[in-house]
Amino acid sequence: MKRRDFIWRTFGMILGLAGLRALVGCSDSDDGLVGQAIGGPGASVNCLANGTRTTIESNHGHSLLVSVDDIKAGTEKSYSIQGSSGHNHLVTLSEDNFTSLRENGTIEVNSTTSAGHDHSIIVSCA
Repeated sequence: MKRRDFIWRTFGMILGLAGLRALVGCSDSDDGLVGQAIGGPGASVNCLANGTRTTIESNHGHSLLVSVDDIKAGTEKSYSIQGSSGHNHLVTLSEDNFTSLRENGTIEVNSTTSAGHDHSIIVSCA
């Protein structure tokens, strides 16, 4: 193999791997599972038994953990969702939000604005 061919093949492989990483490694959501539905697909969801899952729109390192204990307590609570992001947002869940989760509902809330943007967050039962 000539040096020129080797360089072009190596360059092509590097570009291909970078493209694959971009396709596989990036996502607009944070599917932070805090427990999964027992029984696999088709199993019924239950926040008090299985915990919650969260999806953060346009996510870039933020995370939200809503514990079973918080759902049981049912009192308004603010959460930091900084995660691995370089900035922080706060999210407040109301008593009504916790009631919906206790009843195995899904809620949608918005974070505070930071660094010129906010995030829509969906919390559902696992």
